[in-house]
Amino acid sequence: MTQPFRVVIVGAGFGGLEAARALARAGPPRGTVEVTLVDRQNHHLFQPLLYQVATAALSPGDIAWPARSIFRRQRNLAVIMAEVAGVDTEARLVHTREGLALPYDALMLATGTTHSYFGRDEWAAVAPGLKTIADATEIRGRLLLAFERAEIAADADEQRRLLTFAVVGGGPTGVEMAGAMVELARHTLRGEFRRIDPAAMTRVVLIEAGPRLLPSFPEELSRYAHRSLERMGVQVLTETLVTGCDGEGVQCGDGRRIPASTIVWAAGVTATPAGTWIEAPRDRAGRITVMPDLSVPGHPEIFAIGDLAAATDAEGRPVPGIAPAAKQMGRYVGRLLAARAAGGQRSPAPPFVYRHYGDLATIGRRSAVVALGRIRLTGLIGWWFWGIAHIWFLIGFRSRVVVSFEWLWSYLTFQRGARLITWRRPRGGGDAPGRG
Repeated sequence: MTQPFRVVIVGAGFGGLEAARALARAGPPRGTVEVTLVDRQNHHLFQPLLYQVATAALSPGDIAWPARSIFRRQRNLAVIMAEVAGVDTEARLVHTREGLALPYDALMLATGTTHSYFGRDEWAAVAPGLKTIADATEIRGRLLLAFERAEIAADADEQRRLLTFAVVGGGPTGVEMAGAMVELARHTLRGEFRRIDPAAMTRVVLIEAGPRLLPSFPEELSRYAHRSLERMGVQVLTETLVTGCDGEGVQCGDGRRIPASTIVWAAGVTATPAGTWIEAPRDRAGRITVMPDLSVPGHPEIFAIGDLAAATDAEGRPVPGIAPAAKQMGRYVGRLLAARAAGGQRSPAPPFVYRHYGDLATIGRRSAVVALGRIRLTGLIGWWFWGIAHIWFLIGFRSRVVVSFEWLWSYLTFQRGARLITWRRPRGGGDAPGRG
C-alpha cells in the first residue's frame, strides 16, 4: 500500500484555510494526501472586522467559524486543537504542548503575527491590541464599562478621564477603531445616560508616530482619512511618539500627558515565534525569510505563508501582511504540494507571484478610502465598496446575511446589538479596566 503524503498546516488563518482547500482533491493517481490542520483556537477568525466586535457592532459568532465545521466535508483533513511547542526538522515531527507528535512530509507554517510593544511588553496589560476574539471582547468591556463608571463618578476630572479613549497607531486598524469609537459614543449611546452626555463629553485621540495616517495608502487618501476623522470629532496627533502607557493614560514624547481610561494598541506587530522552531533566517520583525517558492532556506519541505513570511513581489517589494496576500500564498503552496504529492512536479516550482488588488479602510458612517490601482474611491461610494468587499470574503451564506442585516439595522437606527460587558471584576473589587 502506498504511503500517504502527510501535510501538516499550523494556523487556521486565511493562508492556512486556503492551503487546506487547495489540497482537498490532492493525491491521485499515485497516492493519497493526509492533511492535518493544527491551531490553538477551534475557529477561523475574520480579523478585518474584529474592530466591530470591539465596538459592539457585531457579535463574535458573526465573524468566526468553527474550523471543524468549515472542513466537515473534506475527508482527507483532520483538525486538531493544540498549541505547537516546537518542530523536529530531522525527524519531521511537529510537537505540541499537549504531548502530540505529528509526522509530516511537508509542513506549512501560517501562524501570523502578534502585538509588538517595541520592547515594552509591560504595556500590554493596560493597552491591549486587537488580534483575537478575546482581545475584542476585553476592549469592548473596557469601552462600555468606562461609560458606566463615568455615569456614577462624582469628580469631573475623573469623568473626563473615563470618557477619554486613546488609540495608538494610525494604520487601518487604528483609523477604523477610532472612527467606530466616536460613532458608538455620539450615535449609539446618545440619550441613554442621565448624568453624562456621551456625545458631547467623549474624547477619542488617535496617536501616530509617523507623519501621516494610513502610510501604506496613497497620500491623498491619507489626507482624506485625516480630515474625515477630525470632522467626526477624533483628535488626530501625527508625528507623536508614545513613550509610556499606564492605568492612568498615555505619555507622549513631546511631554504631553493624555489621561485616558482605555488605551487600544494598534501601533505594531511582530511575527509569532514559529521561526525559532526551525531555526530559520528571520528579519527584524521575526518573519521568516523565504525562497521564491515560499519554502524555508535549507528546508524545501517547510513553507512559511501569510504574515509570517518575509516575501517579495516580482519587483522586489515586500508582500504586505493582509488577508488577500495570505490567501494567495496558501493557494499557491497548496497547489504546489498537490502537484508534488501526485508526482507531477519534476522541475523547480515557478516562483510565487503576488497580485495586489487594492487597499481598503473604513473611517466611519458613509466614509471610507479605497485604492484600486489608479482608481481612488472615498466617501459613500468607498464605504459601499468596502462593505461589499468584506461581505464577499465572509465564510458562509449565513454570515453574509447576518452581517448585512446588522449593518443595515445599525445604519437605519444607529443602534448596536452586541453591547455586553463580559469583563469580570477582579476578586476583592477593582477599578475600571485600564487602571493599574
